[in-house]
Amino acid sequence: MDLWSIEREFFEDGYELICGVDEAGRGPLAGPVYAAAVILPLGIDIPQLDDSKKCSEKTRARLYDEIMEKAIACSIGTAHHKEIDELNILQATFLAMNRAVDALEVEPSIALIDGNRDPKVRCRSRCIVKGDALSASIAAASILAKVSRDRYMIEMAAQYPQYAFEKHKGYGTQLHYEKLQAFGASEIHRLTFLKNKHSNTHKTAAKQRGNLGEALALEHLKENGYHFIVQGFRSRVGEIDLIVENRDHIVFVEVKLRKNAHFANACEYVNKTKQNKIKNTAKLWLAAHRTDLQPRFDVIEIYMEDNAANPKIIHLENAF
Repeated sequence: MDLWSIEREFFEDGYELICGVDEAGRGPLAGPVYAAAVILPLGIDIPQLDDSKKCSEKTRARLYDEIMEKAIACSIGTAHHKEIDELNILQATFLAMNRAVDALEVEPSIALIDGNRDPKVRCRSRCIVKGDALSASIAAASILAKVSRDRYMIEMAAQYPQYAFEKHKGYGTQLHYEKLQAFGASEIHRLTFLKNKHSNTHKTAAKQRGNLGEALALEHLKENGYHFIVQGFRSRVGEIDLIVENRDHIVFVEVKLRKNAHFANACEYVNKTKQNKIKNTAKLWLAAHRTDLQPRFDVIEIYMEDNAANPKIIHLENAF
């Protein structure tokens, strides 16, 4: 199969720097999801380049080195296990893909994305179903993402030797489930992927964090001259954490409490889908509550280590 046919079509249409984007690690029970973005010279010869799933571990390692050497630009993006639990695996994958594209040192003319879901990267893009088997650029991205993630999981195997990550790389094999049964979840497991008591514990803790975050955000808002209207307004299309007002605005607030800055930042977390849900919910609230104030959408991000007395609060006005 000619893996360059798709790239040639886009090149003939005027796209000179064509970037392939693919992910690795959506299915495992532990570890980050990885994504890679690769811009190759058009038509360059890389023997045995193919979808990473079709290559042996040894071949992938060789291809990784060759791609890194020959690429015009390439980069890796990740979303770690806590972001996966926080956002869901699809949104975390999109986040990793965006981070990979954003990290490129060269601006791509177009990004070819493996699959049929658009992660809304910063440049023009096109989704290619089974692109890792049809496009050289996407195949190269699949190699970089797969090898990078596997190497990370081997590093984690040294840190958590009881789970044998070097053998299953975090996927749900019989061996992995046996290790989970014996040792429980580690710090890098995706709790939302585990159908046991850890998942329920995670949900309860998340609810408690959400309530604490909203209470801290409301206290911050009151100290800065806002008046409370309602907390946790829900509709058939979404939910708004807080609704407050000041002299000029009715403000719809999304609140996020985090332990540290390793999570996605506020702008990354409140993606277009989330924004639309908040806006549509706000329209329903405004339809039932007449006001002359201008609507505004804010994000409040709170960083607070366990038992920290002084949380760091970041208030982004007009966030979207």
